[in-house]
Amino acid sequence: MSGIGGPGILTPGFSPDRWPLTPDPCYHMAEKYFNRREAEALLPMIEHHLEQAREQKETIDHLDMELARAGARIMMLGGSIPPYKELRAKRSQRESVVAAVEESVNKIQATGCVVKDLDEGLVDFPSLIQGQEAFLCWKLGEERITYWHGLEEGFAGRKPLDNSPPEVPPSPTRFQ
Repeated sequence: MSGIGGPGILTPGFSPDRWPLTPDPCYHMAEKYFNRREAEALLPMIEHHLEQAREQKETIDHLDMELARAGARIMMLGGSIPPYKELRAKRSQRESVVAAVEESVNKIQATGCVVKDLDEGLVDFPSLIQGQEAFLCWKLGEERITYWHGLEEGFAGRKPLDNSPPEVPPSPTRFQ
């Protein structure tokens, strides 16, 4: 499985084993900026796919534990015949579930937002706040988008949005 580009940006073939994701200093903002209304309109779809991906990741974690236990048993029994068929089936199941996680996360990110942390359910939306590139920040379970943070601040640096939408008009792009 290959790489991850940017803080939380999944590229095809990402590995769900690498959550939470670490920032890439070469990261550039997306071409699309969201205002709060546009971002909130996507929340039902994002929530659905995020919950699916999280459930699937739990399955991967469980399969990883089972495979690790099987490996430890094989080592302890030294010389016994491993249950190849069972191990192959678990590995195959894991590969299928990884593909399903990829699909769910890619559907979310195809909108232009960024899945920052699958386990925590963190999603950021590129935006402009007071004329500066920033992220509208949302966490699974929150009803609305009520926080934002700068590019380098992350979740710990979240600041409350006032009641007005971010400065950007609907659907602008970075490159016009």
